Amino acid sequence: MTGWLDQIAWNEQGLVPAVAQDAASGEVLMMAWMDREALAETARTGVAVYFSRSRGRLWRKGESSGHTQRVHAIRIDCDADVVLLQVEQVGGIACHTGRRTCFYRELRDGAWTEIAPVLKDPESIYGGEV
Repeated sequence: MTGWLDQIAWNEQGLVPAVAQDAASGEVLMMAWMDREALAETARTGVAVYFSRSRGRLWRKGESSGHTQRVHAIRIDCDADVVLLQVEQVGGIACHTGRRTCFYRELRDGAWTEIAPVLKDPESIYGGEV
């Protein structure tokens, strides 16, 4: 039963942007891309799966780091061209930089300022695979 996948407005590459949001706090953790297979597997397993454009394959969030995302809800926007995943971020780190969120830079006085600390050195998470 995948008729619901046909209602997604996939882009020319067969992808849709997916925003991961902390289900408890509402904090936006990251944005990635999903294809049909990634979205279907996410819905089936309850664990976030994305499509890695750089690797050209499915990317199971946390496959290298152990920082998986347990999905509490899957939503789409009014145009069905953005997916919102409300998740529990296992391990507290969503970003490959070792931060809680990928949105750790804020525009202040005309410059990007880092506003979130590195919680764990990426080298110790990925061993040079970043």
